[in-house]
Amino acid sequence: MTVTLDGQVEAAAPLERDGLKYPFPARPEQGAAIKVAPGILWVRMPLPFQLNHINVWMIEDGEGWAIVDTGVSGDTTRKLWEQVIANNGGGKPVTRVIVTHLHPDHVGLAGWLVEKYGVQLYMSRTDYLLCRTLVMDTGLEAPEEGVDFYKAAGFTDEMLEVYRKRFGGFGSGVYRLPQSFRRLQDGEELMIGGRWWRIVVGRGHAPEHACLWCPELKVFIAGDQILPRITSNVSVFPTEPDADPLDDWISSCHHLRELIPEETLILPAHNEPFYGVHTRLTQLIDGHEESLQKLLDLCATPKRAVDCFPALFRARITAGNYGMATGESIAHLNCLIARGKIKRTRDANGIDWYRKI
Repeated sequence: MTVTLDGQVEAAAPLERDGLKYPFPARPEQGAAIKVAPGILWVRMPLPFQLNHINVWMIEDGEGWAIVDTGVSGDTTRKLWEQVIANNGGGKPVTRVIVTHLHPDHVGLAGWLVEKYGVQLYMSRTDYLLCRTLVMDTGLEAPEEGVDFYKAAGFTDEMLEVYRKRFGGFGSGVYRLPQSFRRLQDGEELMIGGRWWRIVVGRGHAPEHACLWCPELKVFIAGDQILPRITSNVSVFPTEPDADPLDDWISSCHHLRELIPEETLILPAHNEPFYGVHTRLTQLIDGHEESLQKLLDLCATPKRAVDCFPALFRARITAGNYGMATGESIAHLNCLIARGKIKRTRDANGIDWYRKI
């Protein structure tokens, strides 16, 4: 049992669950690391969210360490990085910072590490540029397009006010990014610590999520693209209201299931490293297809996006996750529209209604 910084208690890591095998019975303590493969250390950083941790990785890289993902920006995480590098990393410097995707728990301290060690940031182009764009929203008022988007989804005036107050909060968890970066592209190979790592891009949770695969070690650093016991959020946002990220996500899951050998050790951003990648990807695909069918049945009578939560979520939706749940609902609805299963109609009050065809 582990007590987190915010006082929450986590159950012990499972050894086997739902067809997946977990080879490490313990998690790394904060400020420490566990070796998971030759030259690879597992580190956990605290998060100030309901999901209270992120796994980050250190890959031995010549005379130093390549860092994969960073945690959110903040004094606590900075001190933990300094502690881990000094104690578990033998005081060897950081050689490069690799970020799987743009979300603050992954990219948050990348700029600080790059600045502190004078190294290069590695990211996909789409996620680097989108991250910089979102950070620029800090301090700005919520755009009318965003207000109209959430009003159409069924937000009350009170929830629209919450959206206005929270707009621009993305940048609070991100240290300033460097003005230049090294682009990661699908299929390219990086030499890290004398071994080749292939970049494998997934889509849906982020526009261009870069995973790292080392066939020699049979290790796959998955970020949020493959998580063992939770499902990554797949959402539509006001900037692209007609997007279909769920189709991207499901297609990526099919592609990864064909690409990654079953005996590969998966290193996810949350929960624990595991074996059973084909089983897990099948669960993710089937879970979304089942949700789509439930949603289609629900829309036998017209529904707003916020009316669709019961078909998609078991947990109670609160003010803290209302926006994320709405984005995911619209992602599923847009997928059904693209498949020709439902129709969207906007009424005179600017509210969107979805109905099965």
